[in-house]
Amino acid sequence: MVRRTKNEAQETRSRILDAAERVFSEHGVSRTSFEDIAHAAGVTRGAIYWHFKDKSDLFAAMVNRVTLPMEAMVARSSDESVKDPLASLKACAVTALKRTATDPQCQRVFDVVTHKCEYLGEMAGVKGRISSIQKGCVDRSEQAIRNAIKRGLLPAHVNARLAAIGLDAMLFGLISNWLANPHYLPLERQAEAMIDLYLDGLRGRSAGRPPRVARKPAVRRHTRAA
Repeated sequence: MVRRTKNEAQETRSRILDAAERVFSEHGVSRTSFEDIAHAAGVTRGAIYWHFKDKSDLFAAMVNRVTLPMEAMVARSSDESVKDPLASLKACAVTALKRTATDPQCQRVFDVVTHKCEYLGEMAGVKGRISSIQKGCVDRSEQAIRNAIKRGLLPAHVNARLAAIGLDAMLFGLISNWLANPHYLPLERQAEAMIDLYLDGLRGRSAGRPPRVARKPAVRRHTRAA
């Protein structure tokens, strides 16, 4: 009986989060009340307060459902035992882009986070959670890049911190722009090419082309004047 009650509670919680995603996406976070979410989920306001203390708590839980799996992937790529940390980091980045392009839940949550929320008032605390996610991903990406440098997969002169920040900015920009305008680029089809373009820049070569080999200067032969 206890197991059944726990399962029912989890199902109700998931239904509330699903409803919040839809309503936040349609009306924006500031214009959405617990009453709106309760109506969309088919539950009472009391049921929402039983699971979440306020709107920011609910919002954070909604974000966690989408971001935690991605955070776990980035964390694995920074492990020193990974033989090719650059390939692992690339897989994380490509997965994030392709998932955004194909997963409606991911699209709704990222759209709310980037375009439908004002981080003011009761939502100000959520900004810390978003910043924490971003910092964690940048830190782990930096470690993966450092590991790649140690393994000779990237030049020693690459600034790992700046490279990680650049990758994060690229991903955030692509996702934000694509969500605002899906015609911005065919995200799913071009995801891998975009990441390759960035990583090839770190390697110091043009995408899809082998590194240039410096040619030795031609030796001039001097002939005696007749």
